Amino acid sequence: MVVHEQSALENVVLRFAGDSGDGMQLTGERFTSTSALFGNDLATLPDFPAEIRAPAGTLGGVSSFQIQIASYDITTAGDSPHVLVAMNPAGLRANVHLLLPGAMIIVNGDSFDERSIAKAGYRTNPLEDGSLDSFNVTSVPMTTLTTEACRDAGVKPRDAERSKNFFALGLILWTFSRSLEATLEWIERHFANRPTVAEANRRALHAGYHFGETSEMYAPRFDVAPAPYPSGDYTNITGSAALSWGFIAAAHRSGLPLFLGSYPITPASDILHELSGRKEFGVITFQAEDEIAAVGAAIGAAYGGSIGLTTTSSPGLDLKSEAIGLAVSLELPLIIVDVQRAGPSTGMPTKVEQADLSHALYGRHGEAPLPVLAALTPSDCFSAAIEAVRIAVTYRTPVVLLSDAALANATEPWRIPELDELPVIDAHFANGPNARTDDGAPAFHPFVRDASTLARPWAPPGVAGLEHRVGGLEKADELGHVSYDGANHERMTELRAAKVAGVASSYPALVVDDPQGDATVLVVGWGGTYGSLAAGVALARQRGAHVAHLQLRYLNPLPRDLGAILATYERVLVPELNLGQLARLLRAEYLIDVASLHKMRGAPFTSTEIADAIDAAIREKP
Repeated sequence: MVVHEQSALENVVLRFAGDSGDGMQLTGERFTSTSALFGNDLATLPDFPAEIRAPAGTLGGVSSFQIQIASYDITTAGDSPHVLVAMNPAGLRANVHLLLPGAMIIVNGDSFDERSIAKAGYRTNPLEDGSLDSFNVTSVPMTTLTTEACRDAGVKPRDAERSKNFFALGLILWTFSRSLEATLEWIERHFANRPTVAEANRRALHAGYHFGETSEMYAPRFDVAPAPYPSGDYTNITGSAALSWGFIAAAHRSGLPLFLGSYPITPASDILHELSGRKEFGVITFQAEDEIAAVGAAIGAAYGGSIGLTTTSSPGLDLKSEAIGLAVSLELPLIIVDVQRAGPSTGMPTKVEQADLSHALYGRHGEAPLPVLAALTPSDCFSAAIEAVRIAVTYRTPVVLLSDAALANATEPWRIPELDELPVIDAHFANGPNARTDDGAPAFHPFVRDASTLARPWAPPGVAGLEHRVGGLEKADELGHVSYDGANHERMTELRAAKVAGVASSYPALVVDDPQGDATVLVVGWGGTYGSLAAGVALARQRGAHVAHLQLRYLNPLPRDLGAILATYERVLVPELNLGQLARLLRAEYLIDVASLHKMRGAPFTSTEIADAIDAAIREKP
């Protein structure tokens, strides 16, 4: 009988890595679901090539999935994996640099043949040359054991070999004291129409689990206790799913139809996929022939009285720019979701970046301001979507909502709110004349503005008495006729700008995370860097630093209390996944010195990078 020592851990970071065809994303997702059911807090970071079928066995073809599980509240998928599961030499080489000495490495030993070792760029076998001596390495013949387990399952040897990711999953589920039941139920549902494949995966899963239980070469076992959660119903959610559900909830709370006009583009396509499957909520989706047609259809839907939504990623925002300017001129509620990715041009389609802020703020000809928001976490995408709809409908303006590739694909637990917890959004359609003609007869003027919001009336076509002219040509103030008068154009331009500036009056007060109240350094971030910055600030505080943190959701107009907050601190550090776009904006707007920390490597900040930058900012005299 093999006796296995079991240790309790507060958290663990795991990374699964292999070829794109090795099922690493699926393996990570199944471990994520099992850990969520167990009650752990968790955060994930999928990482995969842009190619549909990347070159097998090469570094460029490596797909990986990182997850941190914990018995306490966490905000990132972790800096350095404690455990790396590498299905081939390329998976090992592409990820071993992330590990600290003492980390556990589990490899599929069957894949370390001479050809695969060479394709990964190794000159010698890393399992034999001593280069991994600082790690705890276990080589498991996963392919052989999987094939043997599936010998009489009625599947072809090649199909049996493809189940080796479930062998790896079974081994990791055993290692971290997780039940097989949730995965077995998933296999039964997912492969209901492919019984032999289901049987092969079941056998591989059991084989991996029992290998951990019976093998003398594999002794450690760990336990990560559940995290304390407030009561409620929870689900795992990605940023793209949260955005989709948020727009559905906003449609319900406003009583408006939801229309999505979209063109598929990585990594925004998941929103189109999710909403296209939600017809039971009255969602209408239109997959257009290109980005321009997609945004044009969404503008038409907004004109017709729907929530007009269009989704894209960075290059697609370029193509939508002219039509967004039309929506600014029409003053219609349109929501543009930009799931940012690394650029310029095609760039790195599956990698994260925050380089579209300046584009969202200024990327239109003429004076065409509009509100810009950014979601902070995967689950925050839900409330950010509702807020974008609220602003667009209330102020009759296009709104850009920024997500990013990391938020879109990452997963975290989310408490499902009750509908009555969500804000009501009042569409307030025009229902009759709002002015009089020179002879005193009732009339409808499409640009008579609300006194508090400066919003013009929303008058869908087909309502008798509310007929009015639309188009990109400048309109006369109040009357809405085409006007080439310079003074009128200047007034209309100023009114549109004042309307957008007035959106800031509806923001909640900013909340600074400064528990001791004596910090001299303020870390300011925006959007999806929240998790990394929160973890980095926490690490800096563990080192003894007194530092404050502020994460911005509202980027145009900026919050009215931001200037006073910035002036309170001696140093302001702005980390961004770009070359310093928010930092430049803050310098120009508030005339303060800002230290910029940038990273553009297609990956989020680590907490160590943020903590080290905080230490440097504290040491530097203002």
